[in-house]
Amino acid sequence: MWLAPDSEPADIVANFDKLAVIGVDFPVFRDGRGYSIGRLLRERYGYKGELRAIGDVLRDQITFMFRCGFDAYALRADKDFDDALKAFDEFSFNYQGAVNSSPLFRRREAGELAKASA
Repeated sequence: MWLAPDSEPADIVANFDKLAVIGVDFPVFRDGRGYSIGRLLRERYGYKGELRAIGDVLRDQITFMFRCGFDAYALRADKDFDDALKAFDEFSFNYQGAVNSSPLFRRREAGELAKASA
């Protein structure tokens, strides 16, 4: 199953048990609607399967896609896969909360940062 940028994620919730993979199309670099679709699928609707970014997927976007719940990426054919993997190592901490983490101030309060650096 794949969703276009103007698709409504709520329309497929009843079929989650039949969907091992949902692809979300990013037709052009500047179209960010797929990020919202990813967050909705993960946070509001609780989708647990593979969430794959497809289309105009570039290295610069991968970290942000991951923070919105994407766990698979179909890079453009003209992009280097090994270079794209380096995007995951560029930031040691994120300030904002996301699908995969709470905001930095909450992690500090909970002592999680001291645990991670130990």
